[in-house]
Amino acid sequence: MDKVSPDCPYPGCFFCVMKEGNPSKRRTSLLKFFRELPSQDDDGQVLPISGLWNTAMAHPKDPEFIELGIFECMATLIGKGLKNRRWLSHDQNIYIPYYAAHIIGSYTMNMEEFAEMAVHAGVIPALVELLRGRLTWVEQRVAVRALGHLATYASTFPAVASHGEILELSMQLAISSLEIVYTHFYQFVDRRLSYHCDLLTRGMGGVEMESRKAEEWASQLQCWSLQLINCFAFKPEFLPTICKPEFLAKLPGMWGGLVNENSPAGIGLLRTICHHKLGRGPVASCPGVIDALCNIARSSDDWQYMAVDCLLWLLQDPSTSHKVSDKVVPVLIDLAEITTLGDHKKLGDSIVNVLEEYIRSPGTGRNSVSNHAKEEIEELLASRQRLKWEKSMPKEDLHIKHAAALVIKLEGNSLFSSGEIAGAASKYSEALDLCPMRSKKERVVLYSNRAQCHLLMQQPLAAISDATRALSLHNPVNRHARSLWRRAQAYDMLGLAKESLLDAILFINEFSQSTDPDPSLRQNKVPDYAERLVKKQMRAAWLFREAAIKHGGIQCEGDNGDVCGQESDDSEWETASESEMGNDGKDELGDEDFDRKERHTKASMKDI
Repeated sequence: MDKVSPDCPYPGCFFCVMKEGNPSKRRTSLLKFFRELPSQDDDGQVLPISGLWNTAMAHPKDPEFIELGIFECMATLIGKGLKNRRWLSHDQNIYIPYYAAHIIGSYTMNMEEFAEMAVHAGVIPALVELLRGRLTWVEQRVAVRALGHLATYASTFPAVASHGEILELSMQLAISSLEIVYTHFYQFVDRRLSYHCDLLTRGMGGVEMESRKAEEWASQLQCWSLQLINCFAFKPEFLPTICKPEFLAKLPGMWGGLVNENSPAGIGLLRTICHHKLGRGPVASCPGVIDALCNIARSSDDWQYMAVDCLLWLLQDPSTSHKVSDKVVPVLIDLAEITTLGDHKKLGDSIVNVLEEYIRSPGTGRNSVSNHAKEEIEELLASRQRLKWEKSMPKEDLHIKHAAALVIKLEGNSLFSSGEIAGAASKYSEALDLCPMRSKKERVVLYSNRAQCHLLMQQPLAAISDATRALSLHNPVNRHARSLWRRAQAYDMLGLAKESLLDAILFINEFSQSTDPDPSLRQNKVPDYAERLVKKQMRAAWLFREAAIKHGGIQCEGDNGDVCGQESDDSEWETASESEMGNDGKDELGDEDFDRKERHTKASMKDI
């Protein structure tokens, strides 16, 4: 292309072409530009590519560049970078494959028509080469993003699936992505590729900013790989490849961390797998995956409802119910009082219906369910029947039952304050048997109080069960601060950092939003004990923790290395102990608000 402006330092400048006022001439010049750019070896080629990238990001639905051949141009440039390493290393051409793949992904993100044109232009082979790791993880990230968009549409998925290695490559990348980013960038501060640093921070910030962005991009690399796999998981013929035990076992740990909270990550893929009968069998045969689904279902994870869906489908399937019932039934019973969760309306009713069908169906329920699970379901159904009876009871009788439950609760508080924890738990159970089902606020308190007793008796599973029941009853769901804190402690006792962290963070949010009329009692400061737990769990759930343990800590020139997240002393955090019970139970805990004495003690959220 001829030089358009005598002031432009580069021949055939894209920016000069864009200034052309005549639409016809502009289109002709752009068409020529896209055709000729891949064959040119002039300096400054990255500038128009970065300009195209900015345009694609800002106007991804604009068809002009699509119609003029941008996809063919980008695919050819990626191929050129892979074949001609001398050209790639010249000037700033190293950036071009990254920008080219990113442009393809941006234009195909929302427009199926554009995706069809991209496939016709031959972008898939070029993207697959990047997915293989022919360059670096940075290019893999944008390649898997673009392929994920192409796989989303019914019209272009077959073209993606025709490249058989894409599924295997994306599965390998999902497993190894965090380790790749850690060892190839994050770990060695002084050996980070400069163009990676530039892409991550756009030239702003230093090492700390690079590291933060690297965590974000590593999480995206994993989550986008999972999204691509998810497109395959909707097709039964690909489930045998996806449902390999070694891959399924790792899915619950692929949660994206706090840096990618908008992606359902591993739990989203598990939900897709469990939706199909061919997927439920392999999942049910992985005890670790079932345990993880149960933990997510009883947590404050944004994707809690996805785990609940998986458990319901597994229990409804006669071929898998007998494998999972002992673990799944107690969890679903704990969640049976939930009303709305996400888009699920009357979720508790759905859970009860599934449990009832499970135990009543000949050949699937009674013959396979354990006696303990059967008793729990029967107890749940009896409580539902009790609620119906209470609706027809005189109000005076309900008031008497409520008053009697309150007296017994006070007896439990008294026992708790004197150190008789088991006796207090028994009293709370007795109060629950009496307390009217419609008295939800009081039942929340009783379950939460009993959860605290279980904590002190070193029974974390029972504490999680009771705290979950309290959180399910509470309005809004999962917002009872005391129960969040108690469940966070219980998960900490089990070494489940992610679940403990999410509950602790939500507890802090609820605790800091106190609306006490006394300004001096409003909590604006994060409690020290909560801050310590959050810091501990953030270290334990750190995105690169496993890679750091395997490969050593962050290293700079002259350093011996320090494993980030390993330096903490777990003894700095302790769950509630009897030595902290001095004021417990002396004041009645009648609702979810904090009484004044508790607000001024370190153990405020550990009190009954």
